[in-house]
Amino acid sequence: MSMLVVESSPWNAHDYGIPYPTYFHPSTDDDVIIWQERMRRLARKYLFCFVGAPRPGNAKSIRGQIIEQCKDSMLCKLLECGVGESKCHSPRSVMRMFQNSVFCMQPQGDSYTRRSAFDSMLAGCIPVLTHPAPAYTQYIWHLPKNYSVYSVFLPEDDIRGNLSIEERLSEIPAERVKEMREAVISLVPQLIYAREDEDV
Repeated sequence: MSMLVVESSPWNAHDYGIPYPTYFHPSTDDDVIIWQERMRRLARKYLFCFVGAPRPGNAKSIRGQIIEQCKDSMLCKLLECGVGESKCHSPRSVMRMFQNSVFCMQPQGDSYTRRSAFDSMLAGCIPVLTHPAPAYTQYIWHLPKNYSVYSVFLPEDDIRGNLSIEERLSEIPAERVKEMREAVISLVPQLIYAREDEDV
């Protein structure tokens, strides 16, 4: 039996990862095309951003380092998710931040994958992954095998070793960034869901 799951298991050859449902729910093909064109035209004022909470109880988590680097950078926008009231629970706030950023940090979530990675791609924001499992080994039907086409990989150990996220992302040539953003935006139709009885 084959199982379609939002996060596949490396121990089960019959699990197939499919994208998380996202904040974008188009009704027609035209809605998707209009959305893609809008994402192409956006002026992005932040080099990178991060939406998430630290994991102080998890010694393996690098979220704390990402948050600190973001706080120390004039080119980063942080939406810190804590306990209680938070804009992290506002789809408008989250998507607006992704739409204003060139790169979106996507470390591991509570498990390997994060819905945030798909929301950021829908916003035309290039995902920056720190572990291969959240995307590269999961969504073989939906994402290109050559992950460098649509994402940046900054290994967790490099970030623990004080790699400057700002410097590394700033080094990527503008033309390469443009190509990667176009690759991300072109993936949008493969990452969204539609009802079978609708014209999508």
